Amino acid sequence: MHIGIVGLGLIGGSLALDWRQAGYTVTGVSRSSQTIAIAQERGVIDQGGTDLSLLHTCDVVVLCVPLDRLVTVAAAVCPHLQPNAILTDVGSVKVPVVQGITPLWPQFIGGHPMAGTADQGIQAAQSHLFRQRPYVLTPTAQTNPQQLAQLQTLVAELGARWLLCDPEIHDRAVAWISHLPIWVSAALLGAVAQESNPQIATLAQQLASSGWQDTTRVGGGNPELGVCLAQYNREPLLQSVLLSAGIGPHHCPDGTARPGCPHCLSPTHSHRAPSIPRQPHPTPRVLSYSHRTLGSQCLDVEL
Repeated sequence: MHIGIVGLGLIGGSLALDWRQAGYTVTGVSRSSQTIAIAQERGVIDQGGTDLSLLHTCDVVVLCVPLDRLVTVAAAVCPHLQPNAILTDVGSVKVPVVQGITPLWPQFIGGHPMAGTADQGIQAAQSHLFRQRPYVLTPTAQTNPQQLAQLQTLVAELGARWLLCDPEIHDRAVAWISHLPIWVSAALLGAVAQESNPQIATLAQQLASSGWQDTTRVGGGNPELGVCLAQYNREPLLQSVLLSAGIGPHHCPDGTARPGCPHCLSPTHSHRAPSIPRQPHPTPRVLSYSHRTLGSQCLDVEL
């Protein structure tokens, strides 16, 4: 099987590494000739370049570009695909992507590997990034079962756990476990950065340990990613924000929210997912989110 990867960053490069090590031929396409050179030097791809026509012999093409460029890039890729080629992506929002690309290429199947690191670019690509991680595929009623089975096989080759669900269900689920945590974490970083007492700020920095790192890691990432997720998954994210804001009154027996009320926290202990292997994380950085709006409602966070 011949696999094409469009976009050789952390995710695209890591996919290419694993699939090439599994014996597949991998062609990489990037806007940067320097990225292609590094990918070839590292053995990430068999061949590559900046021309999308390189994809014309690929059986499967994976779009590994930023969320806000997926539909545009898909439109540019489609004229170069062979008629039965499978097109998929790695975007973390599925409804607008599936709705935007399927009319362009009926053999499109949405995908989302739930894995990553704080690093970016081809130099960050690594083997086994997806091992024992969820990898979601979002087929529709029009999806060819044989092509879906082919993608499932490729995902299994990564050592990942494939899951199938509707695009709408996917977006509501990731709003809870991925997109909302980014904004909550960013808000916490921003609040701490506003501490006006230098002594308190310095001591807080000195005291910060693993709990702080775990809580703020996702908020210290790429700010453009957080904004993009909010724009493309706006409604599910807003629903999650509104529901989470009411967690206190919902759990207090008398309908009130009181600081230190055990009824607000004790039920959440059982809601945590089973733990996954921990990996070391870099100290979060305070990045710049500035007054990003979600339609008529605003997540007003400055860090």
